[in-house]
Amino acid sequence: MSPNELLVPFALPDIGAEEEAQVLDTLRSGWLTTGPKTARFEQAFAEFLGEAGLHVLAVNSATAGLHLALDALGIGPGDEVITTTHTFTATAEVIRYMGAQPVLVDIDRETLCIDPARVAERITPRTRAIIAVHFGGRSADMESLLALARPHGIHVVEDAAHALPATHGGRLVGTLDSSATVFSFYANKTMTTGEGGMLVLRDAAHARRARAMRLHGIDRDAFARFRSSVPAWRYDVVAPGFKYNLTDIAAAIGLAQLPKLHRMQQRRAAIAQHYREALAGLALVLPPLPAPGDVHAWHLFPIGVLGMARDAFVQAMFAEGIGMSVHYVPLHQMTYWRQFCALQAADFPVSQSVYERTASLPIYSRMDDAAVQRVVAAVRRVLAAPA
Repeated sequence: MSPNELLVPFALPDIGAEEEAQVLDTLRSGWLTTGPKTARFEQAFAEFLGEAGLHVLAVNSATAGLHLALDALGIGPGDEVITTTHTFTATAEVIRYMGAQPVLVDIDRETLCIDPARVAERITPRTRAIIAVHFGGRSADMESLLALARPHGIHVVEDAAHALPATHGGRLVGTLDSSATVFSFYANKTMTTGEGGMLVLRDAAHARRARAMRLHGIDRDAFARFRSSVPAWRYDVVAPGFKYNLTDIAAAIGLAQLPKLHRMQQRRAAIAQHYREALAGLALVLPPLPAPGDVHAWHLFPIGVLGMARDAFVQAMFAEGIGMSVHYVPLHQMTYWRQFCALQAADFPVSQSVYERTASLPIYSRMDDAAVQRVVAAVRRVLAAPA
């Protein structure tokens, strides 16, 4: 069955009339690139986080946000940055953008997030930062990571691409005591701008650097130039920067999505709860729950398949018309990272074992009850089929 024929796709964005109206308003305004809608989106996101003193910068991807964060923190050649093998390649590739050395560690079996015990083993005098990855919508053990980093003066950056609006210790991810947090608004995330992301920084100097580097190292963005009494053509380049700005068209979608975020998370949580109840007792390992009192964003619903080979399970689910994915093929399995960092699967036993058995079921906020039931019925049929 082709992807276009699936009864239940793996993911669909939750887009409606509000997004259409915002985009149409932007198109009619004549301001399509970074401008008033982007500024409004940044302000709305800061208000959503609800903590004074945060600096919020809209960017064209979470990858861009991670790169800007490391640049603002002064990471460079000779530095080491610790992160996990169980992530998308962007988490590690931005370390190489800076000429620094990625140091990859295993995940915790209970949370599927970066394991603080493994991080502690790899800290050296060259360690400048830790990139914590919140996996699937569940927050990592930030208390332990921050406690490890603090005595050494190590920065903690949160890869929160999966974690909006997750909480940790009752606080929203994005308001914790890390140096930087980066969210993703890619099309399959808990809210979307099509492509895009948000960088949250605590330090004003770091924010000034990131804001300039976001657009070619120019000291004023286009919107600031064209609404200023200073001539628009008069600007300075303070560093060789990047092209990481978010457009007003994308920000318009974000302005419509953000007020829906809690409602969309609640729908994801309801689907996750239905899955947990309906699939209990099968030859599966269900995904970890959040810590008591915390919110899980439920970006993913990864299940460990015990009753048959994972790849056979995924193939059979596609034959049933159900979209599936795998999160993740860990970095130690990827040619570049395996060779560059001299990695072996035996160095990451938890990530390797999770990878070998895990597949992700569809979960998205516009998924109706009938689609959820189709997924559950398909899982049951596939696991019950003779080998």
